[in-house]
Amino acid sequence: MTQTAIPFLFMRGGSSRGPYLLRSDLPDDNEELARVLVSMIGSGHPLNIDGIGGGNAVTTKVAMLSLSKDDWADVDYFFAQVSVEDGLVDFKPTCGNILVGVGPAAIEMGLVPATGSETEVRIRAVNTGARVALRVQTRDGRVVYDGDARIDGVPGTAAPVELMFHDVVGGATGAMFPTGNRTDTIDGIDVTCLDVAMPMVIARAKDFGLTGAESAAELDENRPFFDRMEAVRLEAGTRMGMGDVSKSVMPKFGLLAAPQMGGTASVRYFMPWKTHPTLAVTGSQCIGTCLLCPGTVAEGIVDTQPTSPTPLLLEHPMGNMEVTIAFDTSGEEFRVLSAGLTRTARKLAEGKVFVPSTVWTKD
Repeated sequence: MTQTAIPFLFMRGGSSRGPYLLRSDLPDDNEELARVLVSMIGSGHPLNIDGIGGGNAVTTKVAMLSLSKDDWADVDYFFAQVSVEDGLVDFKPTCGNILVGVGPAAIEMGLVPATGSETEVRIRAVNTGARVALRVQTRDGRVVYDGDARIDGVPGTAAPVELMFHDVVGGATGAMFPTGNRTDTIDGIDVTCLDVAMPMVIARAKDFGLTGAESAAELDENRPFFDRMEAVRLEAGTRMGMGDVSKSVMPKFGLLAAPQMGGTASVRYFMPWKTHPTLAVTGSQCIGTCLLCPGTVAEGIVDTQPTSPTPLLLEHPMGNMEVTIAFDTSGEEFRVLSAGLTRTARKLAEGKVFVPSTVWTKD
């Protein structure tokens, strides 16, 4: 069987991993592109045995890079979430963890030159329009991966990658509160429908009869909870103007509870049909905003009146994630200005990934 070879980098970005490719090495048409990515990842089998996916939603993600036509950005980052078993590809969301690897990958691919001991890479997230500045450690014209930074959910340490997110409000729906309310009630559950970096439906864990301290495995086994959560999510998607979201990973779902380990809040994040093992970078910004903004389902969890910028320590199933939110309350509205995080990334492999020529022939 002849096959089509596609150059790629295989990288961990934050607590996710997947192939990083040049957009120019892939089909222009999104339907054809989806078929290529399904074959590449091996979607359709729980272990992705015939592809390079890892059998989990955090390991079936794809980043596609190109030089940006945006006056501000260096690189355009186009993201695809490939399903593990269903043979589906969702181009609507972005992924903040995979984005962590975009800066190093852009330097590795020659899209951005390394400069000194630290290289800034300005990225436009094609899926949502967000702008993100990454600071990548470099030396002698190459990316530095070794370092002392540690993030929960990833073993060992690595060089820090600093991220500053801008233009994160309303990327998918056009509004921070797409239903027009800071709190809605759906199927007897109070929720906040919020679009900051990622459109989300956020609820209190106790309203589902949960503590908010459950492990990811415990939640995944609780199918009655997932059934009820999905019903709320589907209705919320309609109210948020997103239409039928039954086959889309957006909006994501999040649960909040009082902190268990000295953080700001206990958080559980859903992808949405499985519990995230840690927490999404985009989700941390949306949840952080929910915690800071009055009138949401999170009101009362943060004891003191916050001042901008505010660092938040979000407890997830494998530890903590810190996100700093800058905001403005000088007018009548609560406005998010930026969000900052520190994560890590590592190049795992490089070479060519192959798809059958029956799926796509580049020429």
